Amino acid sequence: MSIRQLSAETINRIAAGEVVERPASAVKELVENAIDAGARQIEIVAAAGGLSLIRVTDDGCGMGSTDLALCVERHATSKLSEEDLFDIRSLGFRGEALPSIGSIARLEVKSKPHDARDGLAIVVERGRKGAVQPAALNAGTVVEVRDLFSATPARLKFMKSKRSENMAIADTVRRLAMAHPEIGFVLQTGERAPLVLPRSNATPEGLLERLGRIMGAEFMTDA
Repeated sequence: MSIRQLSAETINRIAAGEVVERPASAVKELVENAIDAGARQIEIVAAAGGLSLIRVTDDGCGMGSTDLALCVERHATSKLSEEDLFDIRSLGFRGEALPSIGSIARLEVKSKPHDARDGLAIVVERGRKGAVQPAALNAGTVVEVRDLFSATPARLKFMKSKRSENMAIADTVRRLAMAHPEIGFVLQTGERAPLVLPRSNATPEGLLERLGRIMGAEFMTDA
């Protein structure tokens, strides 16, 4: 069989397998983007273990029309200075997360800069990119992922139970929240009361307070 080039759609789906192994991987990428955007409050909603719905809402800097159109393209990022891979100062920098997710799910990104009058939205439906459209929202960004892995159904066979996937999502959010006490986090998975972590000071005391809220009273007693 002769060698041939794969289609862009197939390439994106292969790349998605490297970036998004399970719903928790998608949550990690989206929350890291929110942190890099300067968010002070991040809300994560997941349904059916993240396979049916993942929604990440932040109050970060938001994006205008040009950036919104580019953010769902492969290898497009605002986080590299002069393409210097030795000067990494952000969590997500590869420009792979959103296009990878959009190639295997329905992805909608809504965003509004703080100085903008109106918000904007773009939809990527299993690799098919739509046009930027007006949208109503507060300043910041909302990323909604529906039907994760619907374009690669074989991947669904490797998913664990919804409860296990929810636990993996919660663990991912807790780890990011531990490292960023200055950011408020809310996580809703539908299984139990939401995880609510108010903002704390970025001090040793604030970090200890955040750890106590995550780890519980027994941890604080031993600390």
